[in-house]
Amino acid sequence: MCISNLSGLFSNHGPLYFVATKRFFSKMGLACHIAKIHSEASVEQNAWELKQYIEELYWGSGKHVMLLGHSKGGIDAAAALSIYRSDLENKVAGLALVQSPYGGTPIASDFLREGQIADKETRRLMELVVCKLIKGDIRALEDLTYNKRKEFIMKHKLPEDIPIISFHSEARIDTSVLATMTPIAHAELPCLPLPNFASEDPSNDVRSRCQVPVVLPASAAMAMCALHLQLRYGEKSDGLVTCRDAEVPGSVVVRPDQKLDHCWMVYSTSKKNSSEPDASEMCEALLSLLVELGTRKQQ
Repeated sequence: MCISNLSGLFSNHGPLYFVATKRFFSKMGLACHIAKIHSEASVEQNAWELKQYIEELYWGSGKHVMLLGHSKGGIDAAAALSIYRSDLENKVAGLALVQSPYGGTPIASDFLREGQIADKETRRLMELVVCKLIKGDIRALEDLTYNKRKEFIMKHKLPEDIPIISFHSEARIDTSVLATMTPIAHAELPCLPLPNFASEDPSNDVRSRCQVPVVLPASAAMAMCALHLQLRYGEKSDGLVTCRDAEVPGSVVVRPDQKLDHCWMVYSTSKKNSSEPDASEMCEALLSLLVELGTRKQQ
């Protein structure tokens, strides 16, 4: 089995995106790849690139491809299976959509809807950021609005013979999260040989990775967005995607009891509680469930 991780919107600007998960699977002896696509491209553009990427992996390894897409990455993967179902149905073993706005997200709709949060000036600002600064396509954000997602889903149906999992979570919105800057990521320095001066044997050189905590306000930001969505729309969310919008009709839905925000799955590399799974272990569990679902379908 070949595993492909598909990153979400703006992931090209996060060098650690899914890196820990890829290393985790590689240590298990599994072929794991991070799809090299432009995360800020439109859904249809990425669907075409993923179609070619999946075929390349399949013909190169001779193994079926298991897809795990986070956020917009799950939408791109679902679009590839929907649009090119006849080309990919015998090459893909399953798809896990992790915190993906399959039905759309109110964040995108609010930003791009005239007369509410967004107006012409706000849209120009978004186009400047997405198109000019990060060389993306504004359609990447438009494709996540409710109107665009409804149009796409009505036009393109997911294949029924491929196992699909929807994973969604809720962000913590208590005051302890809202009021703090929470470290949720770690930057790993490259493995550098450090000479051991106490020994003349070069084989005793210390080779270790140094983890440097990076304090980011992401958890607090996700909590504020989740609180906004709950107060305005009455919907629970991970901060960017509501639980309702993350569920693909007909899929097996996974709802963890643990409070997890939208960034946890790809950037959380440390565990505060040893009894709780980290992001890599969660991905392993989702893919194991996909394998089990695929076995049941064959039987």
